[in-house]
Amino acid sequence: MSAPFHEDEPSGKALDWQLLKRLFTYVRPHKKWVAWGVVFSVTASLLGPLRPWLSHYAIDHSIAEGDWQGLHLIGAAILGLLILEVLFQFGLTYITQYLGQKAIYDLRQQIFSFIQYLNLSFFDKNPIGRLISRVTSDVEVLNEMFSSGLVAVFGDLFRLVFILVLMFLTDWKLSLITLSVLPPMIYASFLFRRKARESYLEVRGQVAKLMTFLQEHITGMQIIQIFNRENREMDRFKKINSDHRDAHIRGIFYYSVFYPVVDFLSSLAIALIIWYGGGEAVQSGVTLGVLFMFIQYVEQFFRPIRDLSEKYDIMQRAMASSERIFKLLDREPWVEKTDGQIKPPALRGQVEFRNVWSAYTDDQFVLKGVSFEARPGEKTAIVGATGSGKTTIISLINRFYPLSSGSILIDGIPVESFDLPSLRNRIGVVLQDVFLFTGSVYDNLTLGNREIPMESVLKAAQLVQAHDFISALPGGYEFMLTERGGNLSAGQRQLISFIRVLLYNPDIVILDEATSSVDTTTEALIQNAIEVILQNRTAIIIAHRLSTIHRSDKIIVLHKGEVRESGTHTELLAANGIYRKLYQLQYSEQEIG
Repeated sequence: MSAPFHEDEPSGKALDWQLLKRLFTYVRPHKKWVAWGVVFSVTASLLGPLRPWLSHYAIDHSIAEGDWQGLHLIGAAILGLLILEVLFQFGLTYITQYLGQKAIYDLRQQIFSFIQYLNLSFFDKNPIGRLISRVTSDVEVLNEMFSSGLVAVFGDLFRLVFILVLMFLTDWKLSLITLSVLPPMIYASFLFRRKARESYLEVRGQVAKLMTFLQEHITGMQIIQIFNRENREMDRFKKINSDHRDAHIRGIFYYSVFYPVVDFLSSLAIALIIWYGGGEAVQSGVTLGVLFMFIQYVEQFFRPIRDLSEKYDIMQRAMASSERIFKLLDREPWVEKTDGQIKPPALRGQVEFRNVWSAYTDDQFVLKGVSFEARPGEKTAIVGATGSGKTTIISLINRFYPLSSGSILIDGIPVESFDLPSLRNRIGVVLQDVFLFTGSVYDNLTLGNREIPMESVLKAAQLVQAHDFISALPGGYEFMLTERGGNLSAGQRQLISFIRVLLYNPDIVILDEATSSVDTTTEALIQNAIEVILQNRTAIIIAHRLSTIHRSDKIIVLHKGEVRESGTHTELLAANGIYRKLYQLQYSEQEIG
């Protein structure tokens, strides 16, 4: 089995063209918006440099020659250019943001869909906080690239080229004076990009640690409070939070140095133009209009250079985020593919394990050569000490985890040959730890399936004797549950899980310690319901309370991942083996008989 993925470890590449090519696949369906964005970006970039050129013409011709009519016309033209530039900038902003939202919507949908098909061993080995970070913050970084960097860079490049053309056509000497500050600016940009990337990667690593810590500790807040660990956990959070803060501060330092350097070099270029151009103007070598135009061009020229540095920084951050996202999406060994073609409308319910080995890690096997058969319509119970592999059997039947070796057959067909959704649709599972979602009781019972009528819900609730307690809730079946059903008791949550199974009418029912977390009264209700639920269905029952399985057709005893005993309740007691010892832990010798 593959090791956990370390998606916060970057490859070190500033720009990875393979990643860029892969990212562009999310833009391709919206290529017409990209085309319009480029048109608006280039047009807006061409309009800006025309204003200094018109100003130069106004000074050297209209003002110098006293042509007030021409001055009015040039003023109106400059105003018109400003209005057009504003309109094109508005269109560019709207188009790029629209494009970004479309692209990240598709990407986020793909990531969440992919996560749903990962087998459970992946979630055992990887912090949930990191997965949340992939779907949220990393996707938002790509949104910034799609909406601010991908299209706008064309406009910045065209603006630079257009300004240079106009400058050299007007005065090549002043143009060279302007460009004399570029070498130190390029060097400063190179240092900034390298340091900013290092800082960003460090910040992303600290964000992942922070989110993982928060997700785990907020979920486990009850344990923290029970054992009075608030101060200790606060110290741990303080350390993680401090590292996160310090990483951000280091990044802020590089920004706080780079942008004043750009402003200084821009001002230095203006000073050089005034010094050299002013001397030329005194000697009538350069007109005042040209000098004014170059001062304006310097302001416009260094703005896109600064913007390009920001865009490059955005691209670097997008590379780091996309690398983490694609490392997740490329985890093929963790994916349970729906490559089976068999979609049974119903199952007879015969389950057979043939020499099944399974491990959560490569060298630690939980099941070791397990073989048994659960016949259609019979109740097969599985018992054993904690860690003997009982729950693993459930996970393998549903293909939550991959097999190491051996085979599992349902109705004589390997489970891998079934279409995965169809297979799981025919198997109902009641877990010990019932998970309920935020929403109404009705939505949790049907899991959002609007094809299940209310009449079926009421019938199932009455069958498991849960209708009375649900009806007594404020709003009845529309009562809103909090996260994980925290405003219901453990027994009530368990009853709801039974209703779920009934509504989906499976052919095989698996009960995983289904009564271990409920009181005696609720257990009696569930036991009565179980007898009805399991009629004409194959049942596999993972039992903690042995009193719940003594009527099973077969009891399988697991010990350290191996089948050690098999038989009925009476046969196993008479064998005086592991099962009898387990029974003695719960009942006295007199009760055993």
